Parts: sequence; C-alpha cells; structure tokens
Amino acid sequence: MDAMTTVPSYTPSLWVRLCHALPRLDLTMEMKDNVFVPDSWEYQQTLLVLSSLSAIALVISVLVVLSFLIHYCCCHRGDRSEGSEEEEEDEDASTGHGYSGKKGRGICCVTWVAVASVTLCCVAIGIGFYGNSEANDGMYQLTSSLLTANYTLASIDLLISDTVSGLQLSVSGPLTSMEELFTGSKPFLASTRNCRRLSENVINLLSSISMARSSVDAGLGNDSVNGASIIPLTPVPPSVAPTVVPAGGLMPSPFSPGWAANTLMVNEDYRWLSYMLLLLLDLIVCLFILLGLAKQARWLLILMTVLAWLALFLSWGSLGLETATVVALSDFCSDTNAFVVNSTHFNTGTSSDVLDYYLTCSRRMNSPFQQLLTQSQRALSNIHTHLSSLDRNALTQFPKAEKSLREVQQILNSTEGNFHQLVALLNCRGLNKDYIDSLKGLCYDGMEGLLYLSLYSFLSALAFTAILCSLPGAWRSFPSDTEEYEDSDSESEDPFTSHQDSKRFLQWQPWL
Repeated sequence: MDAMTTVPSYTPSLWVRLCHALPRLDLTMEMKDNVFVPDSWEYQQTLLVLSSLSAIALVISVLVVLSFLIHYCCCHRGDRSEGSEEEEEDEDASTGHGYSGKKGRGICCVTWVAVASVTLCCVAIGIGFYGNSEANDGMYQLTSSLLTANYTLASIDLLISDTVSGLQLSVSGPLTSMEELFTGSKPFLASTRNCRRLSENVINLLSSISMARSSVDAGLGNDSVNGASIIPLTPVPPSVAPTVVPAGGLMPSPFSPGWAANTLMVNEDYRWLSYMLLLLLDLIVCLFILLGLAKQARWLLILMTVLAWLALFLSWGSLGLETATVVALSDFCSDTNAFVVNSTHFNTGTSSDVLDYYLTCSRRMNSPFQQLLTQSQRALSNIHTHLSSLDRNALTQFPKAEKSLREVQQILNSTEGNFHQLVALLNCRGLNKDYIDSLKGLCYDGMEGLLYLSLYSFLSALAFTAILCSLPGAWRSFPSDTEEYEDSDSESEDPFTSHQDSKRFLQWQPWL
C-alpha cells in the first residue's frame, strides 16, 4: 500500500484492508474502482448500492413479521374449534391452575423465544454503547490533532506578520533617520542603505513563505509590504482570533484545519447524541417487554410492540448508513496521502511539494522553504554585521544617531528570535505528527467504533424481528380479565375445593 510506504508511523489496519477489498457495484451492476472520490457520482452509486442491502433486509424482516402476524390472526382462529376438546382434557388432567399440555408448551416456547430475543437485544445495546464511545474517542483525537495543527499554522502566520511588520517599521523609521544623519559620510551612509536593502529583502523572502499559492492572493485580501503579499497559512484559531464562518457553510479556501475541527466537533456531538437516544430507546423497549411478560400485562406488550416496530426501522436504517460510512472510511484510510494531495479542496492554493513534504516528512526530502530561510538568515547576519560596524565607528562622530541605531538593533534582536521560532515551526515533524495522530484517531478508533455500531445495528435488528414475531403469540395467550374473573368465581362457589386441597396436603405428609 502507498500509505504504508509514505507514512512509516501509520499502517492501515486489518479491518480497513478488508472493507477496502469489498467489491463495488454501481446502479447498473457494473464493477467500479474502490478509489476514494467522494465528489464522484459513480463512487456515490457504489455506496448507495451497499446501503440498499440494509433496505432489502428491512423488507425481508417486515415480510417475516407479517407472515407470523397472519399466522396468529388467521390460522389461530381455525384451530380454536379443534383445540377446544384438547383444552378440556388438559384442564381435567391438570392438578393446578397453570398451563399444561400442548397449549402450555406453546405458550412456554413463545415466551422463551421472546426472552431470548430481548437478551440478544441487550447484548447488542452493550456493544452499541462501546462502539459509540470508541467512535467518539477517535473523533476527539482527530479534532484535537486538527486544532493543534491549526494553532501551529496560525503561529507561523503570526511570526511572519510580526517579523515583517517589525522590519518594515525599522525601514520607515530609524533607518530613514540614520540615512539623513549620515548624509555627509559616504561609508556610514552606504552601510545604512545596505541595512535598508537587506531588510527589504528579508521582508520579501518571509512574505513568500506560505503554503498558499499566489493565485489566491486576491481572494484573501491580505496586506502587502513593498509589493510582497503576506499569504496566511491558515485562519487564526478561536483562541487567537474569532472564527469566521464561511457563507453558506462551504469549505473555505484555502483549507483550514480549524474550520474542519469545529465542523467535525459539532457533527460528532449530534451523532453521539443520536446514538445515545437510539440505544436508550432500545433499552427501554427491552426492559418493558420483560416487565410485560413477567406481569402478563397485555396493554404494555402492545405498546412495546409499536415501539419495537420503530426500533426495527431505525436499526436497519442506521445499519445502511454505517455500512456506507465504514466502506468510504476504509477507502480513505487505505491511501490518505493520495486523496489529500489530489483533492481540489486541499490542493486549492497549496503547492503539491509543500503538501508532500509535510505528509511524508522523509529525511531524504529537503524543506521547500530551505532556500528562503537560508537567504533570510544570511541577510539578517549581514544586517547585524553592518549595525555592529556602525556601533563601533559611527557613534563617536554622530552621537545623535545612537537612539535610531539602538532601535534598529532592538528590532533586529526581536526579528532573529522570531526567525528561530519560525524555522522550528516550519519543520515537518510537528505537523506530520499531528497528521499521523489524526489518522490514527480516525482510522483506528473511529473505524473500530463504526464496526461495533454496525454489529449493534445488525444484532438489534435481528432481535427486534424475533421479538415482533413472538410477542403477538405471547400476549394473545395471556388470560383476559373476564377469564380470571370466571376462574375466581368458580373457585369461590365450589365448597369442596379448599377441603380437597387440604386433604391432599395431609395425605402427602409422611409423618401423618
């Protein structure tokens, strides 16, 4: 795999490789590639075909449940006349008031099927809680890595802006005053003009350090210094400046990790809450079904049957959505670098060599900013040499220039400090670590959580299908209020019932 060779610290997991190897069919049942192209209609068709499998399973489940309902409603009526004689014989042969014979065995079987289905549903709910937690942990790691990368990029922008503004201030202020003071001395004037020229050169070099191309300069509306446009690497994070939401919710250009992190956090909150509500709904239905079976409450089981229908549709629907998400995520995680480099969203305003440098961070690759940084370092060193020469020689002849010279030296010291921080931040190791951490959170924990959620949806759908098949037979076999009233009246009217029971009890005692 390309992702394994380009990112040594990240390898696609076994589940990613298995899901990525699934065959893809479009709506015309033709085989398609499994390359992650979310904007392509052909790729979207393959995801729709995979999601439609859950719809087919839903139709099968509905047909199975309806067939059982027809059996209970229609066939049971025809069996009443035939089973009346058997019920009379069972009643005569029974010694207590419980169920016995063929009818008792049928009721017991239906009840235990319902209990087993509810138990399976509870197991599925436990799996769902774990999967929801795993998916949430993966998204949290992804968003935190994106925010860290966004803060790094924003720090680079701030350092460039501060350095350029400081050098611009020195050019327009102290250096101009020194040129006026050194008008009568050509060597000192030449040194001052060299400092101005080198400062302007550093301004132009630092202004060109950007991950964005010059083709988007006009759209960004950035400030310019001596004709050189300052192109920000990314919008400043919320902790530095207020977040600007793009009009219509569209992705900003160039791509902003901070915008992506904020969008993912909002969507993840809604996703987590939706699954929690679905899990709680399934749990409540299962618990009340057990309560209804224990209490033989017919009205409660009828109400839970209606809610079980709702849970059945939600389970199969969530399974279809999870299937498409898992397959799309496996396609992305199998070769992440190719998508990031080739995608128009990420590649708009960003050069491919810069992206390749930060995504791979190979020791054999040189930084695309290395030449600019080297030239800037040399220019700053030359400025420092000229200022040291002026400090030694010019101040004795031009004492009025001391204040301007000290201001330029202070700005130069601040510029060199910012420059060393800028060199460290532009190194690929920090941003590449954030990139790998985000991949691990999305493709390891996130993928595992989605697989557990898919298993939960599948098991819960099977459980609710069995529940809906067994519950009508269970609550129809419960004695009605009129039957219970007639049984109690017959027992109270029979004067020999209590006497026979007590006599039978006494005969059973061995010591009497």
